[in-house]
Amino acid sequence: MTLAVDVGNTRIKAAVFEGSTVLENFVFEKNELEKKITKILEKFQNCSDLVVASVGNVEKQSFLTFEKQLNIHFFTHEDIFPFINKYATPKTLGIDRMILAAGATLQFPKQNRLVIDAGTCITYDFIDENDNYLGGAISPGLRLRYESLHNFTARLPLLTLEAPDSYIGNSTAQAIHSGVVNGFVYEIDGFIDEYRSNFSNFIIILTGGDAEFLAKRLKNTIFANSNFLLESLNQTFQYKIDND
Repeated sequence: MTLAVDVGNTRIKAAVFEGSTVLENFVFEKNELEKKITKILEKFQNCSDLVVASVGNVEKQSFLTFEKQLNIHFFTHEDIFPFINKYATPKTLGIDRMILAAGATLQFPKQNRLVIDAGTCITYDFIDENDNYLGGAISPGLRLRYESLHNFTARLPLLTLEAPDSYIGNSTAQAIHSGVVNGFVYEIDGFIDEYRSNFSNFIIILTGGDAEFLAKRLKNTIFANSNFLLESLNQTFQYKIDND
């Protein structure tokens, strides 16, 4: 069994895998890491590997607490990935984006793939049908958009995510919801349309915490999987074992 852990900007997500099968998913705060992993390992005592992809600020020592119980693997830019990285600044490419690109490459071979990860930030990552990672885009996520309207204006309230009643907001609150949610959807559809106009044999993978909320609002046909990063982390680890 493998315990895959994704340390994000906001929270930590984890999953226990037996082969490619997810046995259980977990979501917890960063300050709960050691306590939660201890409980997971008590429940799944056959875990032999802990695989970590981190973009958040969590000390490695927190994971190394468990090194006597299982093998610990931290993904870095030096690891083997199933794509050719053509990013102009490859060392600055986030490990989470590399894991997503690897998962898309392994799960959808010989296709043009666009991975859209809607979390704290929304990231777009494009891997062509020849397994070249070409880059993408980074934009504020839904929560950041709500927070920026509140933090950088004098009077706009801080709202939480809500589906707008109409694209015409008839109150300040509805205008904010319309601007944030519809603007987000139009952005994603716009990017997808641009990629579609330039590439055929194309698949779009939507993931991240806001994936399910967004999936039914996009006009484009997509493959939505909020667990795609953890699945990709497990797949990339298996790929690494097979190719070391």
